[in-house]
Amino acid sequence: MHMLTTRTLRTRIKDLLATTEFDREVVACGWVKTRRAGKKFSFCELNDGSCLGNLQVVIDNGLFPEVVLKDVATGASVRMEGVLVQSQGKEQAVELQVRQIQVLGVADQETYPLQKKAHSLEFLREIGHLRSRTNTFGAVFRLRHAVSFAIHQFFHERGFVYLHTPIITASDTEGAGEMFTVTTLPPGAAPLAETGGVDFAQDFFGTHARLTVSGQLNAELGALGLGEVYTFGPTFRAENSNTTRHLAEFWMIEPEMAFYDLAANQQLAEDFLKYCIQFVLTHRADDLGFLEGQYEPGLTAKLQAVLEQDFIRISYTEAIQILEESGRSFEYAVRWGSDLQSEHERYLVEEHFGRPVIVSAYPKGIKAFYMRLNEDNNTVAAMDILFPGIGEIIGGSQREERLEVLQQRIQEMGLPEENYWWYLDTRRFGTVPHAGFGLGLERLMMFITGMSNIRDVIPFPRTPDNANF
Repeated sequence: MHMLTTRTLRTRIKDLLATTEFDREVVACGWVKTRRAGKKFSFCELNDGSCLGNLQVVIDNGLFPEVVLKDVATGASVRMEGVLVQSQGKEQAVELQVRQIQVLGVADQETYPLQKKAHSLEFLREIGHLRSRTNTFGAVFRLRHAVSFAIHQFFHERGFVYLHTPIITASDTEGAGEMFTVTTLPPGAAPLAETGGVDFAQDFFGTHARLTVSGQLNAELGALGLGEVYTFGPTFRAENSNTTRHLAEFWMIEPEMAFYDLAANQQLAEDFLKYCIQFVLTHRADDLGFLEGQYEPGLTAKLQAVLEQDFIRISYTEAIQILEESGRSFEYAVRWGSDLQSEHERYLVEEHFGRPVIVSAYPKGIKAFYMRLNEDNNTVAAMDILFPGIGEIIGGSQREERLEVLQQRIQEMGLPEENYWWYLDTRRFGTVPHAGFGLGLERLMMFITGMSNIRDVIPFPRTPDNANF
């Protein structure tokens, strides 16, 4: 006779499935994925989000009143106490023989949307408040956690300082102007300046404040005192784009390193990507295997291939030459001085080289003001890392550390120099060569998970006309 005590603590299903200690009292909590009722016994699949696998639960119907059993249905949350034993079935190694059941939350079977059937990703986006209970999004979000952990671990092991940069800013890092305004001024009744526009001098911050598109400029300030820093946080872009590759709110990892040149920057970025990929292959093989079976055959082999090869390094000019000589008819024309489009990037990676590619030395006219001007006075020390299926996954550069050159670039871009006085001060007071890059977490997650829509690798996507949940 197995006696249960009130002091038995809950054990995660992940740990129960991995255990070799049987015939002991345990408590499992979770959500019922399925229940199959027989005359004498009922069989449930229980999941608590800790892993992909479910715990099989065996219920002796004679031990419980029907009023309890009917609530143990798909979607219900339960606490079950019983004895963990080796399973006699072939589908699972362990099972829980239940002695006590507590239904924590019932699920209306007529309206609960996650019944045992296939659901499209489009439908699951409509019920974003529940999709983390599915196998697909349980796997995706556990992988996102693993990558986030790996990012912090990578930089910590290399002595970087984690710097918290502001979400609210008065600077437009990219100079594109696609930023969300942050204001406390009343809608429709904002005070006007003499120029006719909104008088932001009367706003909360006394200036036109916006949500940041990048923490880079602030990270540079940190690096020019702390040596090597990184920032990892949400960024925002008010680009009215409804494609499968764009979000209005996304997460960026942006390291900045004093005393680095472009070559050192490229090597760090390659090491960083490989570290994150190796981490998930080592620690989340079950989730990767599920997504491989459901969404991208060969996913694991694709990830492994990135680890086994050095990234190709070419110049922008070489890339243009390869594209021009490819004999391919691209939708967007190939010409020196134009930015590479996704179709160009993917041709280089997937067809010409068959591995990730780092393209550097872009024309200065298509890159940001802060990128270091090369000796040819026509290109900058920029780099983009291109991945199969994704295109650009990392963008970075050696930063312009020369005060006069930086001032000239700001003027050429038509930016107000007075807005960057603090940035220019770092070039006046002990400037050093330095470099950095930015990685969009969601782009990396698309590559790692095999998901084709960026909305499916972030828990609550923010896109035009959509700020639900």
